[in-house]
Amino acid sequence: VEFLYCDLASMKSIRQFVQQFRAKNCPLHVLVNNAGVMLVPERKTEDGFEEHFGLNYLGHFLLTNLLLDTLKQSGTHSHNARIITVSSATHYVGKLHLNDLQSRCSYSPHGAYAQSKLALVLFTYRLQHLLTAIGSHVTANVVDPGVVNTELYKHVFWVVKVVKWMTAWLFFKTPEEGASTTIYAAVSPEMEGAGGCYLYNEERTKSADVAYDEELQRRLWTESCKMVGISDEASRLP
Repeated sequence: VEFLYCDLASMKSIRQFVQQFRAKNCPLHVLVNNAGVMLVPERKTEDGFEEHFGLNYLGHFLLTNLLLDTLKQSGTHSHNARIITVSSATHYVGKLHLNDLQSRCSYSPHGAYAQSKLALVLFTYRLQHLLTAIGSHVTANVVDPGVVNTELYKHVFWVVKVVKWMTAWLFFKTPEEGASTTIYAAVSPEMEGAGGCYLYNEERTKSADVAYDEELQRRLWTESCKMVGISDEASRLP
């Protein structure tokens, strides 16, 4: 096992990481997008993005796009390279505010978190559409890990922390249990060649209706390219 440092809240760090990874000339068969924060107070990344949107979504958007060429070269007809992005059931109540993706008008930790998780689902579906359009041997799927007992809840109200401490053993998944669907998406033979799926408890299920809005997917993709400073070659595809 070898580790390379990458701060998903920093566009500079992401670009440096990709350079270091490419220099190794290694294939890339599985990319798991799993970094995130939840319900943090209003604050910005070093690039000036609202933290939920900047770290949870834009960081993964940039990282995935910069690694796409390597993923395409690594995938084969019989063994596709796989991109797995971790979202949340919170995306079901999320609203994407294309005119205020940074939540500048009215900041709500819950709203910002839900928006970032909805953006990840929209991104995955658009990415799979683009990969299919060019006949690439790469698949993209999105995962809901469920309610997992991790440090992600450190910013919730103290009453919720107490309730979590008292009931976690009964209602929360362990980190190992929470990782099971991500691992399933990454290595299961059943998922070979399957993309554009929303997975929960190792089964394909339906995401929020709004996530299937192809026009919204396209508009978010185009705006995301502008925000992270990459060319939007996908805009020329259907």
